[in-house]
Parts: sequence; structure tokens; C-alpha cells
Amino acid sequence: MSQVPTRVLEKSLLSTCPLVAGMDEVGRGALAGPATVGVALVDNSTSDAFPSGLKDSKLLSPTRRQNLVEPVKQWLVDSQVAHASPSEVDRFGIVGALRLAGFRALAQLAKRGHHPDAIILDGRDNWLSSVDLFLSLADAEMADLMAISGELAPVTMQVKADANCAVVAAASVLAKVERDSLMAALPDPGYGWASNKGYAAPAHREAIATLGASEHHRRSWHLPGLDQYRQRLATGEN
Repeated sequence: MSQVPTRVLEKSLLSTCPLVAGMDEVGRGALAGPATVGVALVDNSTSDAFPSGLKDSKLLSPTRRQNLVEPVKQWLVDSQVAHASPSEVDRFGIVGALRLAGFRALAQLAKRGHHPDAIILDGRDNWLSSVDLFLSLADAEMADLMAISGELAPVTMQVKADANCAVVAAASVLAKVERDSLMAALPDPGYGWASNKGYAAPAHREAIATLGASEHHRRSWHLPGLDQYRQRLATGEN
């Protein structure tokens, strides 16, 4: 039986600050598509009765995730999902791309007057606070986003926060639904975006071997099947 998230951690943080953000990423390990970050905000007025069935998005069916989107948004103070493109993953690396997407989301929230005082981030790897020198120096947008969002709030890392913490589970659901929708809407010559969402499913790997890499693939990665595709081209095979 899957674990039901609680509000213990977020309410502990709310005892000392007025606005808490839960943050989660989707698409980190995909071969194609954006790196996506969801941010969900709660405050002391947020009801303890979070939407029924809310849990880590990976444990929910696509239909259940979609049906949770509006109840989750109504439960939260505010929310935002943002992305870094495959070319930005190639340019900055996955950590830099996640940080870029995270700050894009925080900047949009800041434009609406919402500056979280604490952030709960799923996992062990604090990619949000990690200072990537190349990204900081090379990308003017990142400097603008940091100026808009203001000083980064303290980040609390929580392993399996997307399963254990309600506000992070909410961010997980919103990010997963939006990224899945983007992937399903891509023109598809045979990669199977609607089913694999850019991840390394067997049929996706076979499609890369047949079709090569598209503009939606992370071309700096070692894409399974791409060597076979190049070999076929070199030998003139159809």
C-alpha cells in the first residue's frame, strides 16, 4: 500500500515563516524533452484537508493525476511549473537546467507577489542552490531571474518528499501533468512521445536506432540506439 503524504514538515516550517514552497522535478532522466520543475506554495491559512488521493505523481495513473490538477491548485496559495529545453540541458548540463527551470518558476511566482520563505526540495541533491559557474557567467537570463525572484530561501532537503510531504506531492503532480502534456503534443514521426514521454522505453530506443536523434532529444547525452543509426548511415543501410 502506497504511503499517504502528511503536512508535518511543511507545518513545522510554517511555524517560523509565513510562506513555504514545495518543489519537485520531472524529466531529469529522460532522453528527450524538457527538464521540468513544479513549485507549490502553502501558508498558515492552507487547509490540512489536502485533495483526496494526492501522492507522488509516479504512483498515480495519468487520469488520476489529471483529475487532481484543479483540486490541487485550489488547495494551494499559488503554483508554477517551468521548463528548461533539451538544448538548455545540452548547454548547461542537467543540474544547471533544473536550476534554470526552478528559478523560472520562482520568478513567475515573485511577479505575482509570492516569495517563499522556505523551500522543501525532494531528494538528496540540492540542485537549486548549487552554484553552476558556467551557468552564472554565460546566461544573462539566469541573472535576471535571480534578480526578480530575490534572495533564495533556505532549502530543506527531504528524501522521498514527493511521497511523504503534501506540498511537494502537489508540485510533483502539477509538473508531471504539464510535462506529459507537452510531450504528447510534440510532432511524432515514430518516437512514441505520447507513451514514453521521452524516457528510454525499448520502443523509443529502437526508434532512435531507426530515425536518429530529433531536435527534442538531449544530443549531448549518449543516446541508446544512436550509434546503430550512425553505423547504418555510414554503411548505406536503409
